Amino acid sequence: MKDETNEILNDLLCQWHRWANCYQHVGGINSSPMFRECRSNSRQWASIEEIADEDKSQLAYIDAVIMGMCDVYRTALQLQARNLHTGRSVWTSARLPADVAERARVLGEARTALIVKLRVDGVV
Repeated sequence: MKDETNEILNDLLCQWHRWANCYQHVGGINSSPMFRECRSNSRQWASIEEIADEDKSQLAYIDAVIMGMCDVYRTALQLQARNLHTGRSVWTSARLPADVAERARVLGEARTALIVKLRVDGVV
Protein backbone atom coordinates (compact mmCIF):
# COMPACT_ATOMS: atom_id res chain seq x y z
CA MET A 1 0.00 0.00 0.00
CA LYS A 2 1.42 3.34 -1.05
CA ASP A 3 1.87 6.07 1.53
CA GLU A 4 0.08 9.14 0.12
CA THR A 5 1.18 11.49 2.91
CA ASN A 6 3.41 13.54 0.60
CA GLU A 7 0.64 13.98 -1.97
CA ILE A 8 -1.87 14.97 0.71
CA LEU A 9 0.59 17.44 2.25
CA ASN A 10 1.38 18.92 -1.17
CA ASP A 11 -2.34 19.38 -1.83
CA LEU A 12 -2.88 20.99 1.59
CA LEU A 13 0.08 23.33 1.09
CA CYS A 14 -1.24 24.37 -2.33
CA GLN A 15 -4.73 25.01 -0.92
CA TRP A 16 -3.23 26.87 2.04
CA HIS A 17 -1.17 29.12 -0.26
CA ARG A 18 -4.24 29.94 -2.36
CA TRP A 19 -6.31 30.60 0.79
CA ALA A 20 -3.61 32.70 2.47
CA ASN A 21 -3.33 34.99 -0.55
CA CYS A 22 -7.06 35.54 -1.05
CA TYR A 23 -9.35 38.20 0.31
CA GLN A 24 -11.26 36.92 3.33
CA HIS A 25 -14.90 38.05 3.34
CA VAL A 26 -16.14 39.20 6.71
CA GLY A 27 -19.82 38.55 7.42
CA GLY A 28 -22.07 41.53 7.78
CA ILE A 29 -22.73 42.84 4.31
CA ASN A 30 -25.50 40.91 2.54
CA SER A 31 -26.11 38.72 5.58
CA SER A 32 -29.02 39.03 7.94
CA PRO A 33 -27.95 39.71 11.54
CA MET A 34 -30.65 37.31 12.71
CA PHE A 35 -29.28 34.31 10.80
CA ARG A 36 -25.60 35.20 10.34
CA GLU A 37 -24.33 32.80 13.06
CA CYS A 38 -26.80 29.95 12.41
CA ARG A 39 -25.26 26.59 11.63
CA SER A 40 -26.86 23.25 10.87
CA ASN A 41 -26.09 20.21 13.02
CA SER A 42 -25.90 17.70 10.19
CA ARG A 43 -23.78 17.55 7.03
CA GLN A 44 -26.82 16.46 5.02
CA TRP A 45 -28.25 19.94 5.39
CA ALA A 46 -24.96 21.81 5.08
CA SER A 47 -25.00 24.63 2.61
CA ILE A 48 -22.11 25.30 0.25
CA GLU A 49 -21.12 28.23 2.46
CA GLU A 50 -20.96 26.02 5.57
CA ILE A 51 -18.80 23.45 3.80
CA ALA A 52 -16.53 26.24 2.58
CA ASP A 53 -16.34 27.62 6.14
CA GLU A 54 -15.19 24.21 7.41
CA ASP A 55 -12.47 24.13 4.74
CA LYS A 56 -11.47 27.67 5.72
CA SER A 57 -11.17 26.67 9.36
CA GLN A 58 -8.91 23.75 8.41
CA LEU A 59 -6.76 26.07 6.33
CA ALA A 60 -6.77 28.65 9.11
CA TYR A 61 -5.50 25.95 11.47
CA ILE A 62 -2.74 24.99 9.02
CA ASP A 63 -1.88 28.68 8.77
CA ALA A 64 -1.59 28.93 12.55
CA VAL A 65 0.65 25.86 12.72
CA ILE A 66 2.96 27.11 9.95
CA MET A 67 3.14 30.61 11.40
CA GLY A 68 4.10 29.10 14.77
CA MET A 69 7.12 27.30 13.32
CA CYS A 70 10.68 28.64 13.45
CA ASP A 71 11.59 31.13 10.71
CA VAL A 72 13.57 28.73 8.53
CA TYR A 73 10.84 26.06 8.53
CA ARG A 74 8.11 28.63 7.90
CA THR A 75 10.02 30.12 4.97
CA ALA A 76 10.75 26.69 3.49
CA LEU A 77 7.07 25.71 3.66
CA GLN A 78 5.87 29.05 2.29
CA LEU A 79 8.20 28.78 -0.69
CA GLN A 80 7.28 25.18 -1.37
CA ALA A 81 3.59 26.07 -1.19
CA ARG A 82 4.15 28.88 -3.68
CA ASN A 83 6.11 26.58 -5.99
CA LEU A 84 3.40 23.91 -5.76
CA HIS A 85 0.70 26.48 -6.48
CA THR A 86 2.47 27.85 -9.56
CA GLY A 87 3.63 24.45 -10.78
CA ARG A 88 7.21 25.72 -11.05
CA SER A 89 10.27 25.44 -8.83
CA VAL A 90 11.50 28.99 -9.23
CA TRP A 91 10.89 30.62 -5.86
CA THR A 92 13.83 30.80 -3.46
CA SER A 93 14.84 32.80 -0.41
CA ALA A 94 18.06 34.13 1.05
CA ARG A 95 16.78 32.96 4.46
CA LEU A 96 17.31 29.35 3.42
CA PRO A 97 20.71 27.67 3.16
CA ALA A 98 22.53 28.21 -0.14
CA ASP A 99 23.57 24.54 -0.34
CA VAL A 100 20.95 22.50 -2.22
CA ALA A 101 21.32 19.44 0.02
CA GLU A 102 21.06 21.52 3.19
CA ARG A 103 17.99 23.32 1.82
CA ALA A 104 16.36 19.96 1.01
CA ARG A 105 17.13 18.73 4.54
CA VAL A 106 15.52 21.84 6.08
CA LEU A 107 12.43 21.43 3.88
CA GLY A 108 12.20 17.74 4.82
CA GLU A 109 12.39 18.57 8.52
CA ALA A 110 9.75 21.30 8.12
CA ARG A 111 7.39 18.96 6.26
CA THR A 112 7.90 16.24 8.86
CA ALA A 113 7.20 18.65 11.73
CA LEU A 114 4.06 19.90 9.97
CA ILE A 115 2.68 16.46 9.15
CA VAL A 116 3.32 15.21 12.69
CA LYS A 117 1.42 18.18 14.15
CA LEU A 118 -1.46 17.74 11.69
CA ARG A 119 -1.69 14.00 12.45
CA VAL A 120 -1.63 14.54 16.22
CA ASP A 121 -4.43 17.09 15.95
CA GLY A 122 -6.48 14.93 13.56
CA VAL A 123 -6.34 17.18 10.52
CA VAL A 124 -4.72 14.51 8.31
